[in-house]
Amino acid sequence: MFHVPNDFRIRTGKLQSDNSYGNNGAFNVYLKEKECGYYCQCIASDGEGWEHVSMTICNANVQGLTFTPSWKEMCFIKDIFWDAEDCVVQFHPPKSEYINNHKNVLHLWRPTGYNIMTPPSIMIGIKSKKK
Repeated sequence: MFHVPNDFRIRTGKLQSDNSYGNNGAFNVYLKEKECGYYCQCIASDGEGWEHVSMTICNANVQGLTFTPSWKEMCFIKDIFWDAEDCVVQFHPPKSEYINNHKNVLHLWRPTGYNIMTPPSIMIGIKSKKK
């Protein structure tokens, strides 16, 4: 189930929203302790049949300095916005359809109304469940 971390919602400034926006808005999620100086800025939405979170890693000490999220950071954010058993994807569209509006931003997607088909777990390195 898609849900947003309202404790991390940006409530002032250009990206502000409040709880009345539901699952739509911008969120600053600290990756470790606030003192580490790095956080993940996320924008979430749930319209047009899709749940979506875009994310970039920001340096709290240097405005505008961003980094592309790592796999570990993407997993951390996935687990904040979706339940553990939800399957979400990162798309790699045809090159002719690439759009890169923001450097160092990656996206997670999940369609609403149906489950994403996945290969057998043994093929993607996930331990299969014992019967």
